[in-house]
Amino acid sequence: MISEKMKPLVANNSAIRAMFEEGSQMKAIYGDDQVYDFSLGNPNVPAPPEVKQAILDILENEDPVYVHGYMSNAGFPETRKAIADSLNRRFDTHFTEKNILMTVGAASGLNVALKTLLNPGDQVITFAPYFVEYGSYVANYDGELVVVSPDTATFQPNLEEFEQKVSAKTKAVIINTPHNPTGVIYSEETLQRLAAILERKQEEFGTTIFLISDEPYRELAYDGAVVPYVTKYYRNTIVGYSYSKSLSLPGERIGYLVIPDEAEDAEQVIAAATIAIRVSGAVNAPSLMQLVIARCVDASVDVAYYDRNRNALYNGLIDCGFTCTKPQGAFYLFMKSPFADEKKFCEMAKKYHILMVPGSSFACPGYVRLAYCVSYETIQNSLPAFQALARECFPEK
Repeated sequence: MISEKMKPLVANNSAIRAMFEEGSQMKAIYGDDQVYDFSLGNPNVPAPPEVKQAILDILENEDPVYVHGYMSNAGFPETRKAIADSLNRRFDTHFTEKNILMTVGAASGLNVALKTLLNPGDQVITFAPYFVEYGSYVANYDGELVVVSPDTATFQPNLEEFEQKVSAKTKAVIINTPHNPTGVIYSEETLQRLAAILERKQEEFGTTIFLISDEPYRELAYDGAVVPYVTKYYRNTIVGYSYSKSLSLPGERIGYLVIPDEAEDAEQVIAAATIAIRVSGAVNAPSLMQLVIARCVDASVDVAYYDRNRNALYNGLIDCGFTCTKPQGAFYLFMKSPFADEKKFCEMAKKYHILMVPGSSFACPGYVRLAYCVSYETIQNSLPAFQALARECFPEK
């Protein structure tokens, strides 16, 4: 009865969401403080106070017809200008409001970009490990996702394999930095090499290849790490951004796309993306939150909170004998499983009320992801459970 496209999605529902539901059931049995749920990237840090104040000011002082009404499918001009001005101040770019399109979070923004670009059979390349929904987003528009295998030494993109996989059918490449699930930030050298490959391939095939940079974690960087702004390295770039993490507003579904003037046929792409927002069913991004963003464009959550969690969890796991890469950004830690079958490790962890996501959910088996956007107390309370898990995994130690 349901569509053929939906059948595999129903059969293979998100492991992350399934684990989140399982965590809720475990908490009902054992209590919230006895379950250590690292499954879902749901920010535990509250939105900054500027957000609440902006909401109150807007609702009390602005025309409600305007606040809750329709606007251009691309969004309120004042919001788009505020974002463009902020990006220009921070990254020495030269955007105007026409380069900014407000979207229903980054996920909707990626779908808008792909709907704008893809014809049936076009290929989109991404790098494992990757956010599993990329495959669904590409399939929504009858494209084919091509996956480059992971470089587990650095978790920077495997550019040698990438160059071999770019073909005349390649229409777009999706990158994600800071990265989910590893927390790695793609270096300037990586982006320069990636851009050079794309330039060569465009010339070789006589095609245009867009680089779509998925950046919901841009503001979450640690130890002074710099997140390079991708449009500076490759002109055919589209940036997708979300305030879900930077302002702790995941349920509000507010973000934007950046389409630079330098991109091939930029005016046509911007016009098509604006229409894609409408025909995808979103019509426009939430009006109230657009107006909030215009007032809070430079606000941010307390990144130091996540940094404390990052260090506590990383150091605790290392002390237990586990192997993991210390995250540079985002709020995920990617840990090597003691067993080749990381799903076995995840099941073992549940005995100690620890919930982790298997790396195979990100096309990188042998690893597990832990989201440390939880309370600091959860991390501290979980460490004895991790120690007990380690004793079972490494009985010889």
